[in-house]
Amino acid sequence: MTTRRQSLAALPGLLALAASAQGVNEPPAEVRAALPGAQLQGQMRFRWLGLTVYDTRLWVAGEPISAQDYAGRAFALELLYARSLDGARIAERSIDEMRRLDRVEDRQAGDWRAAMVAAFPDVVSGDRLTGLHQPGRGARFFHNARPTRDVADAEFARLFFGIWLSPRSPEPALRQSLLGVAG
Repeated sequence: MTTRRQSLAALPGLLALAASAQGVNEPPAEVRAALPGAQLQGQMRFRWLGLTVYDTRLWVAGEPISAQDYAGRAFALELLYARSLDGARIAERSIDEMRRLDRVEDRQAGDWRAAMVAAFPDVVSGDRLTGLHQPGRGARFFHNARPTRDVADAEFARLFFGIWLSPRSPEPALRQSLLGVAG
């Protein structure tokens, strides 16, 4: 049974999810600072086994990006969480998905996992993780608009953001929604 305190504690996250779902198309502050003039290219709610995990939005400045050119373009990927998740588990799952896209040596996977553990704190409903893709340089991560970690590795960035945007994404419907292409 949910207590009143639990219901009130969940309210900010539910309101943030509702605002996102209603199509609030204003980029968060960290995106506006990094990508002046950023526009929403696509968005989707990600569910796993019927449970909402997060809402995701792709922000771009200039022309829309495609699955073929995402690695060479600056953009931001925003995830607004609907539930609590362990940051280390997010990092571990990210490595698994990156390995589905391309070969990743064990040593490299260990280094990337450590970088993501530093970048991804534990999240609760209403928390926002934003990844900024910096072409040719790597990625910069934010938790609720606060910078958490830069990863200066273009191959890491290609594979990490490829989880959502690569033609080999494990979630093709999510990729199509983010890129704004018909399914």
